[in-house]
Amino acid sequence: MTIRTILVDDEKLAIQGLQLRLEKFDDIEIIATCNNGRDAIRRIKTLKPDLVFLDIQMPGFDGFSVVEGVMDIEPPLFVFATAYSEHAIRAFDAQAVDYLMKPIEEDRLADTLDRVRARLEDKKVSEEVEKLRNVLISMDPDAADRMNEKTDEQSNSRYEKLINVKDRGQIFRVDVDTIERIDAAGDYMCIYTADNSLILRETMKDLEKRLDPRIFKRVHRSAIVNLDQVREIKPHTNGECFLILESGAQVKVSRSYRDVVARFI
Repeated sequence: MTIRTILVDDEKLAIQGLQLRLEKFDDIEIIATCNNGRDAIRRIKTLKPDLVFLDIQMPGFDGFSVVEGVMDIEPPLFVFATAYSEHAIRAFDAQAVDYLMKPIEEDRLADTLDRVRARLEDKKVSEEVEKLRNVLISMDPDAADRMNEKTDEQSNSRYEKLINVKDRGQIFRVDVDTIERIDAAGDYMCIYTADNSLILRETMKDLEKRLDPRIFKRVHRSAIVNLDQVREIKPHTNGECFLILESGAQVKVSRSYRDVVARFI
């Protein structure tokens, strides 16, 4: 599979350097380069790439503005590249596959492309399954109910019960039910149980896919909570509130995620 790619950076040398690093990956096809956000939006809408490497700080339209500017189409995968680490959390909130610090290290780039390939494969499989589902339903309307029942049964078993976390030179097997909350710190996750805290290198988006969404909910741009661990809700100002967990820890629920607490009211 060829990954059609666009590079966006206002620095010509940065684009050239990334092009050289990407040459060793046979499945990467660079179909365009852009030196500003406005041109990037136009090229993305016209060429419909699979992947965009996107600088964040650019004059005029910055990287986040580019992402926002293509939300009216099916967007490509984005990898942010920047010299400034303070944008990391916002980058993952923008559903980026990864966030690379300049100068880009070859090993990190290889890891990022592995993530890209996995995402694209998942997308391809999902599209094929949906096509097959629509064909079956057109032939047999009752098939929809049967497939929905089977999907519900599978969803109960496809989420992980144990997560392996390599931390401080050791591998910990964490029972998912014991996790009370997860905090994001760039591309690292801080996992808290009642009696331990561990660091896992993984994006919040990828970790969310492994956890049952009926139990683990994002309540802030950088926080996930196990709803079974919530014992109290404490109202706060401006429509926000705090969740008090069984351990006594408090987690702030931002206004954009306040619908999460509806099940407790």
